[in-house]
Amino acid sequence: MLKLNLNQSRMNRLPNVSASLNYGINNGRSIDPYTNSYINQQLSSSNSGITASIPVFKGFQTQNSIQQASYNYQASKMELQQEKDNLTLNVILSFLQMMNDEDVLALTKKQIAVTEKQVERLDLLNKEGAIAPAVLYDMKGQYASDQLALINAGRALEMSKLTLSQYMNVPYDKNMQLDREGFDMKMELYDATADNIYAVALQGLAFVKAADLRTKAANKAIRVAAADLYPTLSLFGQLGTNYSSAARSSTAAGVTDVVTTDYVVVNGNNSPVITKQTNYNNQKIDFFKQYNNNLGTFFGVSLQVPIFSSFQSRTKVKLARLEEKRTSYVAENTRIQLRQAIEQAYLNMTTAWDRYKILGDQVTAFEESFRAAEIRFNLGALNSVEYLIVKNNLDRATVNLTSARYDYLLRTKVLDFYQGKLK
Repeated sequence: MLKLNLNQSRMNRLPNVSASLNYGINNGRSIDPYTNSYINQQLSSSNSGITASIPVFKGFQTQNSIQQASYNYQASKMELQQEKDNLTLNVILSFLQMMNDEDVLALTKKQIAVTEKQVERLDLLNKEGAIAPAVLYDMKGQYASDQLALINAGRALEMSKLTLSQYMNVPYDKNMQLDREGFDMKMELYDATADNIYAVALQGLAFVKAADLRTKAANKAIRVAAADLYPTLSLFGQLGTNYSSAARSSTAAGVTDVVTTDYVVVNGNNSPVITKQTNYNNQKIDFFKQYNNNLGTFFGVSLQVPIFSSFQSRTKVKLARLEEKRTSYVAENTRIQLRQAIEQAYLNMTTAWDRYKILGDQVTAFEESFRAAEIRFNLGALNSVEYLIVKNNLDRATVNLTSARYDYLLRTKVLDFYQGKLK
């Protein structure tokens, strides 16, 4: 629609051309449009014409309207691009979430496999009477908890598949598989500062450009409104013709002698005066011949000077200035919100990095602790409660580490988005 507005504003520089055709029937006393004399009869008449006018000066309204429409059109393109960029970011974040859920599901399967082996081992020992039954039941309870965790992890994965499918506008498929080839999984501290990211974002983000273009368009709108305060100069021309059913053409048919009422005295006698009279045949002039014969043109210059319009023009200017101020505030607020969002995203990234490093150390420690606990538990030197505590600590830490890895990657992709690196 804005593209159409832009095209129309450009075409407003072209002349305005219009044509008219009228046909009517008069009864009684009327003016014959062919002779401009009064007649008292039924009369059919027609007139037609073509009128053209072209603006010469309108207070630069046309030029400013073109620029205003151009800025609005460019702003709409930037806003569309921003929607595309937002969709790209959502797809990437959903992709990362699905990778995270796949890894969590794989970890959960490994954890339940370890518990399952312990259940099988303890079941044999219980049948032989080598352990107390409570030890077996503790392990079976843990196995049930691991199964619930597996169900929850599977549901989370399906939900992430559904979300990704919806963002990509494709039907949901539970057999969807991710192709991780080429996806950067490097875990290193992000090499940029919040100030640098903000400086790049100001130059590249589409919604910042859109806000500035809206402000420029509002500035041109002031000049468009102010054009009503200036005189308007235009050229015009008209071509017209007409037809009347009363129009006749006369053709000489001969000469005759006609006795008049005047006389002369000849030899004392009154002799009438005889004059010669030309006789004519009257014929109706056809429609198209009249239209051809009656063609006329008219050209001129029109100047309109605004004197008073109930302050409507000045009110339009004031409203346009208020709109420009509003759009400038929107542009300024856009920059403020962008800086705040980048600062928040950068803080989230650094926090996610610190969390990932700490959780990595925690997993290393719990892995060693679980290795020792499993040996002691298998030798009967550690009871089931203590063993399950150590195992659950490792399981939680491993899942948390996986989530922390993807959380950090997600935060870096958000910062990449602000710098225009996701295109």
